[in-house]
Amino acid sequence: MAEVPQGVDETPEDSPSQKLPAGNSQPGFDYSTMKVRGVNLGGWLVLEPWITPSIFDQYGLDSGWIDEFTLSRGLGEEETVRRLTPHWETWITLHDLQEIKSYGMNHIRIPIGYWAVAPLEGDPYVQGQLAYLDRAVQWARQVGLKVWVDLHGAPGSQNGFDNSGQRDRLQWQSTPGFVEHTLKVVGMLSARYAKAEFADVVTGIEVLNEPLGPNLDMGRIRQFWQDGYWEVQSEATNPSVVTVIGDAFQPTHTWNGFMDPPDFKNLLLDVHHYQVFNPGVLQMSEQQHIDQACGVGWDNRGVDKWIVVGEWSGAFTDCAKWLNGYNTYSRYEGRFGASSYIGSCGEKVSSKVADLPQYERERIRRYIEAQLDAYEQKTGWIFWTWKTEGAPEWDMRDLLEQGVFPRPDNLADRRWSGQCGF
Repeated sequence: MAEVPQGVDETPEDSPSQKLPAGNSQPGFDYSTMKVRGVNLGGWLVLEPWITPSIFDQYGLDSGWIDEFTLSRGLGEEETVRRLTPHWETWITLHDLQEIKSYGMNHIRIPIGYWAVAPLEGDPYVQGQLAYLDRAVQWARQVGLKVWVDLHGAPGSQNGFDNSGQRDRLQWQSTPGFVEHTLKVVGMLSARYAKAEFADVVTGIEVLNEPLGPNLDMGRIRQFWQDGYWEVQSEATNPSVVTVIGDAFQPTHTWNGFMDPPDFKNLLLDVHHYQVFNPGVLQMSEQQHIDQACGVGWDNRGVDKWIVVGEWSGAFTDCAKWLNGYNTYSRYEGRFGASSYIGSCGEKVSSKVADLPQYERERIRRYIEAQLDAYEQKTGWIFWTWKTEGAPEWDMRDLLEQGVFPRPDNLADRRWSGQCGF
């Protein structure tokens, strides 16, 4: 475990120049030769009810507050600030980053909403998150971690998920000005964090998390990726900063030939792989889950870009409380959408890893090992997420503490070597 760096001020300030002393202006990470091994700081600066259900449960299911937008609107500005400030102060601390580093990881991905940077008139959201992001960047430098700044929520929601700030709404492309405002925010984040003096710590700017390609105009998404790239480039003074785009839920190979050099450089494709949000996938056997994870590794080998699997988990089911949205239930038990009963969540649900049955812990570890092997066939991985209030298959800190997640920096720490045949 790393010791607390001397002279670190844990009080956030609004100006990054006050909090981030100049670095060595050298590229912080070689994505061509090094493997990304990291974790997301989910549920911190963008709320997700399943990660921190206590924030929402105190108001009851009848409140109708299902995401950060409705919670903020319902509480009002003053009360929202009063409620969220302690969460921002305590959910992620210097100690968390020290732990992450001590386990051998090299990256953190930090979600942020557009409203933290440039809220729209009439938005109920409150601000203050950037000061904590500034502080996290400083801590990352102190302990030796690299940072991706990830724009996780766009105006009108780019996917209809609560992780965008608003659930059950998909108006990002359909509302005039929303796409343009998102690009403005990308530029502002780049001007703030993609600086030459921060090149040793902020190595990536993610243009937008998970636009829901199947329900949006893919032509406009592709144009948005290009426009977002140029926003990063026009504002960045760090020549080595990586621009991160997403697969928009499209097959990875469909991005071959898109935004290629020499016109585009330092471009990375972020792909997310979960095996819990489809009734057919939920019915698969343990071996079928393993095989599907391995297949991702084989498929990614044929893609012409750097690829990081920027979100994944150890979950076989969608049984975690509120995983599908606040006041919703699981496909696994046939209680969400047009799903049919597969089995009881029962012993698959626990507040911590230690309370899971031994066989469940063993198969989660086997599944995680297969994913690690698969995702390192390209540029690496970033697990979702560092901590939760009670979703053990998704809680990396808990999984590591219980020995269910192998040490990321020790490739020999495998109980099921060679599952994928790489």
